[in-house]
Amino acid sequence: MYWTSLTQNRNDFKPIWATSLPQALNLIKEAVQGERNDELFYDEIIKLAPNSEQASIITSIRDDERGHNFMFRGMFKEITGQDITGISSEQYQRISSYEEGLEKALQGELVAVEKYRKIWFGLPVGIYRDTVYGIILDELKHASKYNYLLTLDRTTI
Repeated sequence: MYWTSLTQNRNDFKPIWATSLPQALNLIKEAVQGERNDELFYDEIIKLAPNSEQASIITSIRDDERGHNFMFRGMFKEITGQDITGISSEQYQRISSYEEGLEKALQGELVAVEKYRKIWFGLPVGIYRDTVYGIILDELKHASKYNYLLTLDRTTI
């Protein structure tokens, strides 16, 4: 009896981050259109890294992000038949220090997880949803790496 009542009410429940497919596609478009600023940011923080090990970690994150953009563009094209065009009108804000860059990057990864969760909920079950789940896991991995780099930076002061 308990199981029956759960399945009967299931259609009434909506998570707070529930998203429609059109909303998910718009979020994908927004995510990809900011890639120019992302490239400038990664180039800047890599140059500020205090050693090659830390620069290598950030470079690997940047390369993952390039892959994410490629996959988001591919999903958008397959679902809509259209390419994502245009770039963000948001002006790039330079960073003043390596630590500031790490903090900004960490926060950016966490914001991306929130956005990508909405995208995930708006996609149909299958390869696109599975791909976004993988991207979310990468973003969480990146946040952990930025935490590691911040810890290194703060313990060497």
